[in-house]
Amino acid sequence: MAARDHRDALLEQLAQALGSKVIDLRPLSGGCVAEAWKARLADGRLLAVKRDDPQRSTLPLEGWMLEYLRTYSAAPVPLVHYAAPGLLAMDYIEHDGNLDAAAQRHCAEIIASCHGVRGPAFGLDRDTLIGALPQPNTPTYEKWVPFFRDRRLLAMARLALKERRISHALMARIERLAERLDQYLEEPEYPALLHGDLWGGNVLTRNGKLVGLIDPAIYYGHPEIELAFSTLFNTFGKLFFDAYGAFHKLSSDFFAVRRDLYNLYPLLVHVRLFGSSYLGGIESTLGRLGL
Repeated sequence: MAARDHRDALLEQLAQALGSKVIDLRPLSGGCVAEAWKARLADGRLLAVKRDDPQRSTLPLEGWMLEYLRTYSAAPVPLVHYAAPGLLAMDYIEHDGNLDAAAQRHCAEIIASCHGVRGPAFGLDRDTLIGALPQPNTPTYEKWVPFFRDRRLLAMARLALKERRISHALMARIERLAERLDQYLEEPEYPALLHGDLWGGNVLTRNGKLVGLIDPAIYYGHPEIELAFSTLFNTFGKLFFDAYGAFHKLSSDFFAVRRDLYNLYPLLVHVRLFGSSYLGGIESTLGRLGL
């Protein structure tokens, strides 16, 4: 389809779905799951719009996850106006991208608040997604470590192996780690609500405040896996962790060992999505553990 025809079809689709004419439509950058647009409607609404293949659409699930966070937490998430296979429309959140000291402290307060939401089990009553990848959430009611081992570390590694993204030798090292996770990981006090994909691109700030959390990959788990992910691409610094610690105390062992161990999961996600450049981080962590 020609670009102009593609745009015209989207304009018509949006007007029909949202009940108002689109008076301005501009592409947005970023994201690996769907094309994204900024739409201004005749009725005054300013929306972020995503479109993907209706036959393989992940957008209804993304809309459901946003509404879950809105319902059960204090996280500032965009209001969903429309969610159906192939199309998701939600509030566009104006942001400046500045994670200054005030913004980091406010992020810590909100994330800590989310982590204060207690679930009945580790996991969720339905599977979710991280990026475009399925994220199994069959609940585990007693312990966190088996959930992380089976639903996160081994599940993602086995799919990476099946897709020939990692070698059999690397898989064997991951399996050896899986057998001894109890030596490194601790059980949390309770299953905490997690955003699940906490990196800078999904954290929207403006004027020293957290104004939006987008692209969730929600489930209930140990807050440490979320905090670890936030360090993978240096989203937050010491100011954030000091402020977070005022709400939920962090053990020093988190930074020494568990952070890098938990980041094996998002690194495997990135290996599957983006390729071998992320293998070094996995091999380095396993090497430090003597595996």
